[in-house]
Amino acid sequence: MNTAADTKMDEIEQSLILPPEGACFHCGEVLPKEPFYTVIFDKSRPMCCLGCKLASQSIVESGLEQYYLDRREISPTASLPDSMNFDAYNHDDIKAQFVYQEDGGSTAELSVANLRCSACTWLIETRLRVIDGVRACQVNLTQQRMRVNWDENQCDIGEILQAVHSVGYDAKPYRQDTHEAMMKRQNKQMLIRLAIAALGAMQAMMFSIGMYFGEYSGILTEHRDFLRYVAMFVTIPVMFYAGVPFFTSAYNAIKARQVNMDVPVSIALITTFSASVYATLTGTGEAYFDSVSMFIFFLLAGRYIEQNARLKASNMASDLVVIEPILVQKIAQDASLVTSLSADNKASIIQSWWQNHHHLDNVLEQSVDDEDKILAQSVKVGDIIRIDAGSQIVADGILLSQSATVSQSLLTGESDLIVKHRGDAVVGGAQNDSQPFVMLVTKEIDNSQIALIDRLMNRAMSEKPKIAQDADKMARWFVARVLVLSCLVFLVWWFVDKSEALWATVAVLVATCPCALSLATPIALTVATNRLAGFGFLATRGHTIQTLSEVSYACFDKTGTLTLGQANLLDTVSVIDKTESLKIAAALEIGSKHPVAWALLTAAHGLHLPKVKDSTHHTAGGVEGWIDGVAYRIGHQKFVLPTGVLADELHENLPAHQANMSVLLSRQVDGVWQMVARFYFNDAIRQDARAMIDELKSQNITPIMLTGDPNPNALEVAKQLGIEQAYFGLTPEGKVAHIKDLQAAGHAVLMVGDGINDAPVLSAANVSTAMAGAADLAQVSADSVLLGGRLMPLTQATKLSTQTQKIIRQNLRWALIYNSLVLIPAALGYVPPWLAAIGMSLSSLLVVANAMRLKR
Repeated sequence: MNTAADTKMDEIEQSLILPPEGACFHCGEVLPKEPFYTVIFDKSRPMCCLGCKLASQSIVESGLEQYYLDRREISPTASLPDSMNFDAYNHDDIKAQFVYQEDGGSTAELSVANLRCSACTWLIETRLRVIDGVRACQVNLTQQRMRVNWDENQCDIGEILQAVHSVGYDAKPYRQDTHEAMMKRQNKQMLIRLAIAALGAMQAMMFSIGMYFGEYSGILTEHRDFLRYVAMFVTIPVMFYAGVPFFTSAYNAIKARQVNMDVPVSIALITTFSASVYATLTGTGEAYFDSVSMFIFFLLAGRYIEQNARLKASNMASDLVVIEPILVQKIAQDASLVTSLSADNKASIIQSWWQNHHHLDNVLEQSVDDEDKILAQSVKVGDIIRIDAGSQIVADGILLSQSATVSQSLLTGESDLIVKHRGDAVVGGAQNDSQPFVMLVTKEIDNSQIALIDRLMNRAMSEKPKIAQDADKMARWFVARVLVLSCLVFLVWWFVDKSEALWATVAVLVATCPCALSLATPIALTVATNRLAGFGFLATRGHTIQTLSEVSYACFDKTGTLTLGQANLLDTVSVIDKTESLKIAAALEIGSKHPVAWALLTAAHGLHLPKVKDSTHHTAGGVEGWIDGVAYRIGHQKFVLPTGVLADELHENLPAHQANMSVLLSRQVDGVWQMVARFYFNDAIRQDARAMIDELKSQNITPIMLTGDPNPNALEVAKQLGIEQAYFGLTPEGKVAHIKDLQAAGHAVLMVGDGINDAPVLSAANVSTAMAGAADLAQVSADSVLLGGRLMPLTQATKLSTQTQKIIRQNLRWALIYNSLVLIPAALGYVPPWLAAIGMSLSSLLVVANAMRLKR
């Protein structure tokens, strides 16, 4: 028997507007495979993303559930209840899912719906920057995304989202699957509006042609009025449905006391439509419903093509992160194994571990159902997981199986397969090309190589270089002047010929709208950024492309940049037993990521290393520690031997063609540092380094080598590569000093490096590049990242950046010339409104087409 409560719930269900099956209850977007849920009216409702879940929870917690009964549409753009707050986003557990720490503050990636032009992005950025605590905000028009950095002590994410909502835009935590669905939905809505505008324009034009011919051949007044009324009713859905995006955008701008490009467009549309309606109702004057419909159609057609061009241009960045949820089989968990591997003696430790877990061979031979797997997002450091053939490697880790074949094309653009062996590092984002294998997770997904690259790429796409900021300012300046000018045109024509005043004013408003000016820079930068990503060069700062075109000097670190950074121990000269000195040196280097440390630990494989106490790493110097009560140092000569005294027997040098670096080992005896041993290494030069240097020279860019290696043999690397200016034994401060000297002489300087000690000089240079796989600090400090261990993409980047600047200048020049030339005939009444709309759309499309040439 049904209770009163059951009856009430049944009534509520019948009153609700329910979305189609497989759609979000809150916004109507397509549901992902793993939807979120919110309890609304005592029933779990599926949500497409974290943003919808939080929004719906906030509505329920605010006591505004009635909203879901009162609403008349399910749409991402449907108005939310006025009393709704965004406090739910401030919960620590919720923030942990989309907020991360960066640049000394909190950072979030957000999806923003209904961005239409650069004025929209400027409006949001301007609104947020007045909030105390917001340190940076960049809105990406191309990808409809936003990146914001703030101080948690001064404001919170809920306040930021509320501010975005207050200026008429809907921001949600970014999640790629639902973001893609949102973009497709927007595209579909725009196509529907375009179709309605096209049908309305054709019908209105058909009736208008009858009236135009009637003016010449004669037409009864009642027939003319009938055609006007029919044309008006045909135009109404075009005006109030297809034209809504222009009016909404203009209203939001005016509400925020700003102007954007939709303001003059909206004024022109409202004025023309209102005058035509007045003429129809009073039977006087002229009606231009065909112009209104055609105007809206051409504007929508231009924006639809522009939007699709921008989306196509940004596909490369979107492809860096997999959309579909990934499932993996978790076999075991052994966090102690990760800790033990910090000694870098991976081979023997992993081999021993595998022998104690030989049953894993059987695991690889068994097929696993999805029900027995976990989501990749649940994987933690220390987990031992199985990666099936053809599946993506979900996080950075170490291979535990005997061997594996992987493709890193997603990360490097190179399709060559790489064979990995037990103990080798495997990178998140790579693809398992052959048989299943077992790996140990050493970094969580959010800290993996591909996640870092994705965040850096998003940062680049969000930031605006100076030329883009200048173009936006120019566009806003233009809009304000257009509004003033249109008023003057109206006043002049009012006294000359009142019948032409309105149409000349409308033509000026439309023809001089600086849409092409606002598109000139961002579309070119987007295409260039993604083209460079295809080469294996990731621009991670907005100014990178612009600054690369101005570079006259390129400075390079040596180890790990011009060379592979894979040192090989060639020989040891020692005052004690060589094996004993090697054991001491290797023990001191435990935990270091320097190539020399790796070479020493590899050479000491199988030896019993002594225990080190109070180990201290000195940047650009070396390592100091205590072994059996004796203090030892290993590193550069100035650090190892402060007194400068070098034992005679350690003066021996190997031929330069064999060794290109060395480190020294000393110990402290009675307060004096005395030499113990000298270790000689070589480091192979990258295969394409010489070709890269030659290509830079052909572009009139002077190469310089700045290395911290104190061994004069380091200069042999520069000599082999044809680098005429080379400096060795530099501290990080010394490298920065060289950069500052070049900048003081008026040069723009590019710096390429890979180590933590390169972070200061990477930050000091005008533009900088880090090698992928370099220290995280170096990658974050740099303005770009070179993928795949290749240097030639650097020369492709300098070439393309120069071409991009030419394209941008061409676009800006064309936009200014067109707007200037069309102004006079429009003001004189020679350009009707519909022709002005065609001209403006074609001008914008020409800018887009010119920028797309960069893809070739």
